[in-house]
Amino acid sequence: MTPRKLLPGQLVIASHNAGKVKEIRALLAPYGIEPVSAGELGLPEPNETGTTFAENALLKAHASAQGSGLPALADDSGLCVAALGNAPGVYTADWAEKQVFEGGPGRDWYMAMGKVEGKLAELGPDTDRSAYFICTLALAWPDGHEEVFEGCVQGSLTWPPRGKLGFGYDPVFVPAGRMQTFAELDPQEKHAISHRADAFEKLVEAVF
Repeated sequence: MTPRKLLPGQLVIASHNAGKVKEIRALLAPYGIEPVSAGELGLPEPNETGTTFAENALLKAHASAQGSGLPALADDSGLCVAALGNAPGVYTADWAEKQVFEGGPGRDWYMAMGKVEGKLAELGPDTDRSAYFICTLALAWPDGHEEVFEGCVQGSLTWPPRGKLGFGYDPVFVPAGRMQTFAELDPQEKHAISHRADAFEKLVEAVF
């Protein structure tokens, strides 16, 4: 089936994550799209009950499309660590959720990075530290039509965290072929090689 084309105009970015919204805005900039985030529109965050990245991305995209009456783009992405059976994977954000005794609710990404590192440390100093980020982009229209695109970037994990430019697990992820973490790379350089950029390239080819 031929993908549906996305016309210039408003597009809801179905996210309340400021870092993610900023990255997606930058990627959309050349295409005549006017991005507005779900947070700016006051749209609620749906419960991410899916067991795959695609299911969660579609849940968020459809919720924003229905709530706004506009096409919506959602991203579900995560870190997959080989030695941990590709965890945290689809539960990447959950690993950052603070419990009441940790000062919750909210997300603490340094805590999340520490959990990953702690589990790797338990496996010993020679543990495989390879990992990849995956990104699934879902586009949904108010009439229920949907398109899905997936991207990936391979790399390895480092410790302690380095850099202030990224978000999420970026400070511990070193993309393949680089010495710097995602959080140390200039945002434009990260945009060129990231999992989100890979998925976005496929989306652009299909719908613009």
